[in-house]
Amino acid sequence: MSTSEVDLKNVQGDILMGFPKKAERFFFFEIKHDIQAFRTRLHELVPLITSSEDVKSGRQQIMAHRQTKPERLAITFTNIAFSAKGLKKLGLNAAEAKDVGFTNGMLPDAKELGDAGKISSDGKTFEPAWTHEFKNGNIDGVILVAGDSQGSVDKALTKALATLKHTVSEVINMLGHSRPGKEDGREHFGFEDGLSNPAVDGITKDLSQQGPVDQGVILIGRKGDSVTERPSWALDGSFLAFRYLQQLVPEFNQFLKLNAPRVNDPSIDTAELLGARLTGRWKSGAPLQLTPLKDDPKLAADPARNNVFTFDKDSQEKCPFAAHVRKMNPRGDFDGVVPDPKAAINTHRVIRRGIQYGPETTEHENQHNKTEEDRGLLFVCYQSNLANGFQFLQKSWANPADFPLQKPQLPGLDPLIGQVVDADNIGVRTMTGADPTNTAATLDMGIQTWVVPKGGEYFFSPSISVLRDTIATKTQNGVSKEL
Repeated sequence: MSTSEVDLKNVQGDILMGFPKKAERFFFFEIKHDIQAFRTRLHELVPLITSSEDVKSGRQQIMAHRQTKPERLAITFTNIAFSAKGLKKLGLNAAEAKDVGFTNGMLPDAKELGDAGKISSDGKTFEPAWTHEFKNGNIDGVILVAGDSQGSVDKALTKALATLKHTVSEVINMLGHSRPGKEDGREHFGFEDGLSNPAVDGITKDLSQQGPVDQGVILIGRKGDSVTERPSWALDGSFLAFRYLQQLVPEFNQFLKLNAPRVNDPSIDTAELLGARLTGRWKSGAPLQLTPLKDDPKLAADPARNNVFTFDKDSQEKCPFAAHVRKMNPRGDFDGVVPDPKAAINTHRVIRRGIQYGPETTEHENQHNKTEEDRGLLFVCYQSNLANGFQFLQKSWANPADFPLQKPQLPGLDPLIGQVVDADNIGVRTMTGADPTNTAATLDMGIQTWVVPKGGEYFFSPSISVLRDTIATKTQNGVSKEL
């Protein structure tokens, strides 16, 4: 376990600081047969990799630019990460990192995550209903390029690929972008996103009153990393979980209209209320726990208040036990249940860095309550331990109907990302607490999930020094220097 101060110039930028972005490319690649050529070209790519210190500087540049000029500053940020298969090609033993999820990859994990699919007649194999690019086993790594516009991002990606020359081939190239106008910052269901990321001790400021997480919850080899004896090449790296998540927006909106609770106040938009109770926040981002019946945009816009709340352990009157934000961060729900409630939550925190993709809903889709265009979220999160982070959140908190534990009513599944884990992973999802006038009533959410996983993979985002000095190979006088 390292006790030295974290060097922000050595940590890839998206992990701790997050790329400021209006667009982002995820270029999933396969390393071609000449591994040595790739490693040589990778050494030339390293100067283009954005550090956490670079992101801090970039944010300052953006703020200064806004003071004098109306147009956005043209700026981009680039990171790279590798799958276990990619690391093996590059001469590293992924198993040394002691993360089974990473070593095995996400595809074998799809069944336990709850992704819909087909199980073989003998019950021995399971094939998720993913796009073929994420099932063919060809992904060795991903280049992430984010910035102010698609044009800027595409130019930066072209430069990165030109640096790598012909040592990689494209598996799939995915574009994410912020939504237009007043929807900027909101995911496709219309809810403000990215409000609840944890602060990291000694690096970012905590406004939530939950306290920061230890550095090792996010960075490998730091205080709080639950795994000891990591290899030196893993220090200050992080595991990246990527998910390609389609959102069925017209179907979600139709469900809210048809199942809106009856309340006595005619000024309340009951469909909006149901959406807030499924999510745990209003579309503005205002937490339901603080304003349970009506939205409060001023509260939502105040970072000193919009994340400062605790759930009532024994009640879902204000916020359902199964609401998405409560499932993912059950602040207050462990009081009296475990010896150290804060630690029991913080060890499972992740830092989310996703972005929306796809067009806005069309008039035809809205009229017929049926999705026709592909849209949703390119989900990204970072953690030092996938079993404690992404995997745990999905398998142990979102999917089980009895979490949070020891409640007077059975909570049900997370209505947004909770999935049935049984046979083909298709089944009726239910929750309680959706109706504020009768919190014990069960809401039948049907078989079709509104968030549909279509692919994903686990990656390792190494430190910049490891990229340069261990994974890449320097060329000296035309001769490659071996490891």
